[in-house]
Amino acid sequence: MRRSWQDSPAGSSGRVLTSAAKEVVQLKFSELSSNQWFDLSPYLDTCFLPVSGLSGNEPPHESAERIAETGNWLQPLETAFRGRTVTMPAYHYFDAASHAEVDRLNDICIRMRGLGFKYVVVVSGQADWAKAPSEADLLVKPEKVGDIPNAEALRQSITSIWKQGEKAR
Repeated sequence: MRRSWQDSPAGSSGRVLTSAAKEVVQLKFSELSSNQWFDLSPYLDTCFLPVSGLSGNEPPHESAERIAETGNWLQPLETAFRGRTVTMPAYHYFDAASHAEVDRLNDICIRMRGLGFKYVVVVSGQADWAKAPSEADLLVKPEKVGDIPNAEALRQSITSIWKQGEKAR
């Protein structure tokens, strides 16, 4: 069952437990070599897909603000779930009110699953979504403009999709 979290922040990289070092290290998608991905992918079952929602009409300072808003929603998730998640590159230019663009985002979610991720979580700092992407397990976003993230509620929403996945097995 796909769910949408609409209550209230964001960051950039996940952390993983490396088999060699047995320590938590910061992990960015751009820092994973093909060998590391092969070794770590069984442990990285969840990806965060940041969606900034830029239209291309924003001046640079507004673009930076929108990207930062998405980061505010992503950061508590990355902090809470080091070692099991990877934050993928941000999808910046996206019209959340367009059903066609939401369909394209669904295609991207399907591709993320093809990479081996069991769970795909779309994260946005924008409240104006026409519909949640049906191929995402969760849409994390503010309910209304100006909402701030509740780290504990966000943590619980991710934990909930993992528990549902365990029950489905």
